[in-house]
Amino acid sequence: MSAEPDWKKTKLSLERPHKDDSGARIPVLLDITPEGEQIVEPIENPTTLLGENLRRIFVERGVDFFERQDQLPIGDELVPPPRESSPVSEDGEHTTDNTRLTMSPEQLLKMRMVITPQLFIALGEMTQARDLLSFLLSSTTPNQPSPVPSLSSTSLTASMVSKPQAISSVDAFNAQLTIGGKDEALRKAADVFKQAASKLERTCLHNEKYWVDALKIRKANWSLVPAPLPVWAPSGKGADRTSKDFLISFGLEESPKHFRRKAVAHLSTHETEMNTLIFSHRQSARLRISLAIMDSTGVAHSAHNTVEVAEKLSLETSLTGAQREVVDEEMFSVLIREASSLPTSSARVAERIIIIDVDHDTELRFEMVDANANLRDTSCGPQTLSATCDLIHATLQALLLAMHAGDKSKRVSAPGSERPSTVANPQSSSELLQPVIDLLQYQQFCVRIKTELDKMVSALTRAGVPCTLRFHPVGEIGQSLQRRLTGEDVLKKVGGEALLRIDERQTLRLTFLSPSSLIAHLPQATLPITSVPQLSQLLSDEVEKCLLTKLCECGSQYSERFGGTWFVDMVSGKTIGRWEGCIVNFSVSFADNFAICSSAHRIGRGNENQMSHVDTYSPHQPTPLISWQLGILEKIVAVS
Repeated sequence: MSAEPDWKKTKLSLERPHKDDSGARIPVLLDITPEGEQIVEPIENPTTLLGENLRRIFVERGVDFFERQDQLPIGDELVPPPRESSPVSEDGEHTTDNTRLTMSPEQLLKMRMVITPQLFIALGEMTQARDLLSFLLSSTTPNQPSPVPSLSSTSLTASMVSKPQAISSVDAFNAQLTIGGKDEALRKAADVFKQAASKLERTCLHNEKYWVDALKIRKANWSLVPAPLPVWAPSGKGADRTSKDFLISFGLEESPKHFRRKAVAHLSTHETEMNTLIFSHRQSARLRISLAIMDSTGVAHSAHNTVEVAEKLSLETSLTGAQREVVDEEMFSVLIREASSLPTSSARVAERIIIIDVDHDTELRFEMVDANANLRDTSCGPQTLSATCDLIHATLQALLLAMHAGDKSKRVSAPGSERPSTVANPQSSSELLQPVIDLLQYQQFCVRIKTELDKMVSALTRAGVPCTLRFHPVGEIGQSLQRRLTGEDVLKKVGGEALLRIDERQTLRLTFLSPSSLIAHLPQATLPITSVPQLSQLLSDEVEKCLLTKLCECGSQYSERFGGTWFVDMVSGKTIGRWEGCIVNFSVSFADNFAICSSAHRIGRGNENQMSHVDTYSPHQPTPLISWQLGILEKIVAVS
């Protein structure tokens, strides 16, 4: 038994290896030098090879190779004849020969008409010879070889020729190609089926997720409305007009129509869409409220509200963020409408910004900004002003809901009425902007009142006169204030009071009402105050009267042992004391910031007709006013 060939024992791979285990290209080895250096086949760049071939064409064939139009002659004259000397014209110039080296289309057609019949004749002869040889080979047997026919014999004989045995390496390579091609085809078919199966699985999972998300949205009490029918849906008589899908409505119920149309979303139906919810009309704009205030020292402070952008982590947060954006857009449209008819302030209105001068020290600004850009804006200004802006934003939302409730009650009470279609309907009063303006003006009004009262308290404290101040700018409780802001209470005003108690005996009570109403409640009268100078004058008069009374009481107590008499002359504004041989009076005046000053004068023996100045009390003295008075009285008594 013969041994099996080595090539049959060798396991051949399906493909010729052209890359190593790391994925790098295996070079083709051409030769190995005696020094052991390997010479590999260089990698040819197709672009470089094409450039070299084109360059060779121009070098070997001439630079006018593509411009030549002459064609070689047909038949035996394919080789162009040698050029003859061009004839010389009479003026000595050589004339050019019109013989062209390239064939024209007409000459090529003529050559084909000549050669084609001859080729067909040769094809027929060769076909006839092939058929004859096939017939002879089939009529003879392989065991009885026929003699080789001679030219003189009349019969033809055939001999059997065996096909030479194929080379083993060639057969192995052919088998490798065949098996590799079949393997590649099977792999491609398997990939097609795998992709189809994975696509079907993803589609099923997407459909399940679609309905799970829909149930979550409905469980969260978001409104689901029927989706409009597609354009291609039948609309004739008897056609099924039932909607096969739904939309998510997240707008306010009493909003105008175009805002409710914008506040619509739908669940994604394609796997390629990134987000679960699709907002077709979302603009990602939020309302930013900025407030700029200049304090009493002339320093300007500005801040804006905190714009919260909901992250797209869940369906609930996405819908909440989109609802806030629609509510902000509706509030801004109402603010634009009301800004043109403000009775107590001026406004400048643009497409996306409203600037209102609340008073000479306060500026209010409403602006629609990009919510994504606001994420990079981390500076909101002072915390107090920023909290005020947040409160204004929340108040606007409450006022908008109150306005919707009022519109709904009017619509329900009047039978046959319809919902208002636009926000451009004229309103009798400003329902959103004016309450906010009144509150800001009232806030600054209370700040100015508090500043004047603090100045007076500071002056009295430096003078050693005990005093207390109780200041309540908002006297209502939270529920009452909410009812007034939302319109449930007829009186949409906010009020407060301030109580100044001097020396634990005399009280000055002030009440104020938004936006700038101030009333002073005195023991003898009730006076309305319309300006800050009038308030300063009132405080000065009342505190002066109180100080004169206190100086009179202290003088009476001091001079009681020697029979002194004291009284207050309100006409001249002095406290006068008399005893034997002396008359003393004290007057009170005010400097800057209600700084208390006092002067002492006396009339003694020998100068009854002239009042001499004794001493003056200034706010810079560390001694209290009463102590200073007692010291002056001791000096006067010692001298007299």
